Amino acid sequence: MSLVNFTTREITCKIVYYGPGRSGKTTNLHYIYARVPETRRGRMVSLATQTDRTLFFDFLPIDLGQISGFSTRFQLYTVPGQVYYNATRRLVLQGADGVVFVGDSQARQLDENVESLQNLQSNLLEHGVDVRTMPLVMQYNKQDLPRELILTQEDLDDALNFRSVPSFAADALHGRGVFETLKAISELVLKKLAAGSPAA
Repeated sequence: MSLVNFTTREITCKIVYYGPGRSGKTTNLHYIYARVPETRRGRMVSLATQTDRTLFFDFLPIDLGQISGFSTRFQLYTVPGQVYYNATRRLVLQGADGVVFVGDSQARQLDENVESLQNLQSNLLEHGVDVRTMPLVMQYNKQDLPRELILTQEDLDDALNFRSVPSFAADALHGRGVFETLKAISELVLKKLAAGSPAA
């Protein structure tokens, strides 16, 4: 649920990077953070558990324009990938305006991707949100690995992308697909927000 600050004329939107453990959620955020000008981003906060961590930071994008005279600030969050941190996942997901599902392109990780996507749906339902109405983008990470180890974007779309939402082949370590994914989810969130604009 986006927050509207009438004093600063800012709308803050929350985007959550969701997916199985070690799929590249944290790598996405580190890559983005390192490339957003310091003057336009907040501090990165890392909440570490024993084997995983949740990261978040906020930033003011330069090129996404305004909605009814309000500038938009985005808060980017990752959820822990491990299943036994489900309570944390659910907490982080609360109030999300959009979700990036970061899938692991390795063929041997397909079951984990499916399980994580089902977990996303059930956690959204816990918050009373239908996954079909949530702005969602799919990112298939680790496409830089040898061809014989990974599934193609088409294969992954067939297996995971039941809503036919925008999807991107990515290599988050080197930046391929990272900003394309962010731009796509940001645009979907802003489009939904504009439909219920605070000044409308």
